[in-house]
Amino acid sequence: MIAPSILSADFARLADELAAVPTSDWIHVDVMDNHFVPNLTLGLPVVKSLLKVTDIPIDCHLMIDDPDRWAIGYAEAGAYNVTVHVEAANDPVKLAQDLRAAGSKAGLSIKPGTPLEPYVEVLKHYDTLLVMSVEPGFGGQKFMTDVLEKVRTARRLVDTGHLKLLVEIDGGINADTIEQAAQAGVDCFVAGSAVYDAADPGKAVEALRAQAAGAR
Repeated sequence: MIAPSILSADFARLADELAAVPTSDWIHVDVMDNHFVPNLTLGLPVVKSLLKVTDIPIDCHLMIDDPDRWAIGYAEAGAYNVTVHVEAANDPVKLAQDLRAAGSKAGLSIKPGTPLEPYVEVLKHYDTLLVMSVEPGFGGQKFMTDVLEKVRTARRLVDTGHLKLLVEIDGGINADTIEQAAQAGVDCFVAGSAVYDAADPGKAVEALRAQAAGAR
């Protein structure tokens, strides 16, 4: 699965930018509040507008403080998958239950420096694990290969039936890195500049998908 990140898109032409990647599996939307991460992007009103102009499932990645309070609104608006950070959630199990009750899939994200093992039981309540392969907050960063050990661990837990979720990765995914991420066991690849800096974003999506499929 390929999920283009609109963080790298032209914010003045978001409807056109979504239309340029028609075969995407998800559209990845980074919501940043300038508190949990040192950057400010967009919020619920923009997500609601995006939902009106595309049938591609919206994958909201909330890099925000107090997701227990704010995340439900994205699910209620119609986002397909709403991901919160374990470092910010007060009660991640209840939050997963609330997101599902509001109509979305529930995703849990971990920063590069956050270990996976303490949250394995929590992840039993989630549909998606988003492994950050850069420090959250800005696009265009270099891929951190050491996070792939967390991906491998998650893949083993899924393959053995201990967890039932989709493994997603976000940060520095491009033609040079997607194959090693796929080999480690990633299911869904978030790609920003690798898609939207390309001359043809739609073809870039297809090329990344083919690379990942060949590596798996």
